[in-house]
Amino acid sequence: MIPSAARAAASRLFSPEFRSVFVKTLGLTLLALAALWFAIEGLFEWLAWPWIDAWLPSLPSWAGWLGFIVAGIGLALGLALLIAPVTAIIAGLFLDDVAEVVERTDYPGDPPGRAVPALRSLVLAIKFFGVVVLGNIVALLLLLVPGINIAAFFIVNGYLLGREFFEFAAMRFRPEGEARALRKKHAVTVFLAGLVVAGFLAVPLLNLLTPLFAAAMMVHLHKAISAREAA
Repeated sequence: MIPSAARAAASRLFSPEFRSVFVKTLGLTLLALAALWFAIEGLFEWLAWPWIDAWLPSLPSWAGWLGFIVAGIGLALGLALLIAPVTAIIAGLFLDDVAEVVERTDYPGDPPGRAVPALRSLVLAIKFFGVVVLGNIVALLLLLVPGINIAAFFIVNGYLLGREFFEFAAMRFRPEGEARALRKKHAVTVFLAGLVVAGFLAVPLLNLLTPLFAAAMMVHLHKAISAREAA
């Protein structure tokens, strides 16, 4: 089920319908990152620099410029790490669009799913953001533990991403409690599918497409599991 779901999802990523969602997601992500850049830069100039100047009043003038350059580089690296989480929260607002495309084009004879209510969709988007951030923080901490390293990234993200995206796909057809119970019943399958999503997340630039790929893949996986359950 998992290879078939992954292939089907990947084949749709660059279709015109998905492309429009990706362009909206990427555009809003860039706007959010630009706003975050200016906000953090303004806070640094307002709060941090006067404090540094007060403690080190004898700094030469060039040191101030050097400090701003170093701070700018640090901020740029920080924003680079935030690209995937910010994309996740924004893409979370468009996941129903992705699911509808998959259901309409690949399962035209099946009843369509119901869009997640707007408020619940916002909550899910925030959860996706939190999952990506938490997963990567935990993975980074585990990188310090000998013998775990890269495996930590895949295990943590595989579990968290598999859980959240599968339940999203299932909730289009089931109550939330039933979707969660189905995920637990097929926990190993969902986790292995999550590992595929984590592999997608690990590839720079390609990780911008992770929410769209994961949503499409889990729609296919949920359809396959539901068909097996009904047989």
